[in-house]
Order: sequence, then structure tokens, then C-alpha cells
Amino acid sequence: MTDAAALPGRPRGGVLSGPATARAVNVLAPNASAMTLDGTNTWILAEPDSDLAVVVDPGPLDETHLRRVIDTAERAGKRVALTLLTHGHPDHADGAARFAELTRTNVRALDPALRLGDEGLGAGDVVGVGGLELRVVPTPGHTADSLCFHIPADRAVLTGDTVLGRGTTVVAHPDGRLGDYLDSLRRLRSLTTDDGVHTVLPGHGPVLDDAQGAVEFYLAHRAHRLAQVETAVEDGCRTPEEVVAHVYADVDRSLWPAAELSVRAQLDYLGEHGIVQLPEQGRLPEQGRLPE
Repeated sequence: MTDAAALPGRPRGGVLSGPATARAVNVLAPNASAMTLDGTNTWILAEPDSDLAVVVDPGPLDETHLRRVIDTAERAGKRVALTLLTHGHPDHADGAARFAELTRTNVRALDPALRLGDEGLGAGDVVGVGGLELRVVPTPGHTADSLCFHIPADRAVLTGDTVLGRGTTVVAHPDGRLGDYLDSLRRLRSLTTDDGVHTVLPGHGPVLDDAQGAVEFYLAHRAHRLAQVETAVEDGCRTPEEVVAHVYADVDRSLWPAAELSVRAQLDYLGEHGIVQLPEQGRLPEQGRLPE
């Protein structure tokens, strides 16, 4: 068995649901899968002495889960006053409208289509509820609308799917773009070096206690995969499917459709920078949003 302290980001062991920092409590949604890991992490954020809370990513439309989130907050003496979304993928956002109905709260998100109420979220915004301060950090790449939330008082960042607690995330082409994603990782790295952030509160998987180590691992992993894709093209691969079979041969085939999205994003990136040239990639099958 590998010591968790030796893994990228130093993931915490034990039960995922429950307190993670002085201001953050996780309620794990029951939607585990190959793409969602243990399930979606729904975060309840509040100042310890406040009776108001913010909920980030209510998760799937699962009535039992949504009510459990509310019950968890109320048992701690908190009333949910606001709902936020890191991005619009169904495993994070499908329950938001019902959760807002149950809590009588607004939903704030970068994508106007996901909002309930007049206020959105954008770069430089600071969300304040009951003394809690959340700084909005735009992190496009996984999706165009991806956001992270910096909690200065906990020296923590809530990352949605930009950084996971285990493994690496998908750059969900064509909405997700690799160049944007690399810039977002560098933005998160600056939080660790300039703002003292040391804890990652991810959208899936365990809390990470070495934020800088996690981000550095992600940057190195992306550079490695990009080099592999470039080599695959040089070796004669001419379609995204061929590149996936070449580069991800040791990965469970059930994950190849997700890998293909990242490969398409990588090929776009290499093409934009004049490194490789492939025939037109063509459209992906009409499959809706990728489940995570």
C-alpha cells in the first residue's frame, strides 16, 4: 500500500464526508463512478461563529443528498444563504435549481444559463456571507466556465474539477482548452507561492494538504502527456482515436472516451503552436456533456 503522504498533493486518508478545515465541511454525493471517483464533493462553507453558510456545488439532482446537505448545515447551527457553482457539468450543477428552491437562495455562477438571481460571478469578485470571504479565481480549461474559490482565512482553495483529489482531470474539448487550462494551473500555483495556500478542497476525491505539490504534479503530467501526443503523431498516428490507443494503451478502455477529449484538446494546442499538423479533427459525436 502506498503512503498517502508520498502521493502528489498528500491526499488525506479516511472518510471523505465531514469537516476539512475550520470553515469547510464536505457532504459526499452518492454518485460514485469511474469519472466522479467517490462521488461529487458538496462543500458547506461558513465562519465558525456565523449562522450563515454558503454551499458550493449541490451536486446531482438527488433529493436525499440535497436534503442531507441542508440537514448537515442546520445541525451545525447554520442556514444556507447562497449557492455557488464551480462549473456547469451535471454532477456538480444538476441539483442546483432544486437546492435553491429548498433553501430559498440564489445561485451564482460564471455561466448566465446556470444562475438563479441577478448576480453572477467573475474575475476579482469577492463573495462575503456572514463574515466569510471567498475570492473568485477564474480557471477555465476543464470547461470554459470553470471557477475556483480561494478561502484566505483557511489558506485553502476549492477547485471543482480543475484539480482533483486523486488522479487528473479531463480537458473537455471543445469547451475546454489546454492553453487555458495550463494558464489556470499557473494561476493556482501563484496562490500557493504568493498567497500561502496549502490546502486543496477538490470537487472529487480527498482533500490535499500540499496544494503546491498537487499543482506542480498536474503541470508536469500535462507536459508529459503533451510530449507523448506529439510523439504519437510523429510515429504516424493520424486521428485522435489512434493517438488515444497509442498514448493511453495502459488505461482502462472505459476511460478512453474521456481521454479522447483531452487528446483533441492537446492536438488543438499543438496545432495552434505550429508543432504538429493533422487533418481536420471533425466533430465529436453528439453525446451531451461528459459525465465526470
